[in-house]
Amino acid sequence: MRIPGNRLKRTRLIQGGRFVVAVEVEMVVPPDDPSEPCYESETVQLLREVAEHAARGDRQWIQEYGTVYELVNSTR
Repeated sequence: MRIPGNRLKRTRLIQGGRFVVAVEVEMVVPPDDPSEPCYESETVQLLREVAEHAARGDRQWIQEYGTVYELVNSTR
């Protein structure tokens, strides 16, 4: 279900395991409460899925949804 209101694009960083994924999502500023943007349920579900796949180390899947950063060990 789509929430009526102004839509904003924002980048959210999702961390899971050795990965951080920068995902661009849409937030909605509802006309009834313009004090804070909110997520629609589909966006919340996507963010959960990205976190789960990142925690499992599924690099190929998370690369389809955003920019992936990986923790690497120092050689020192």
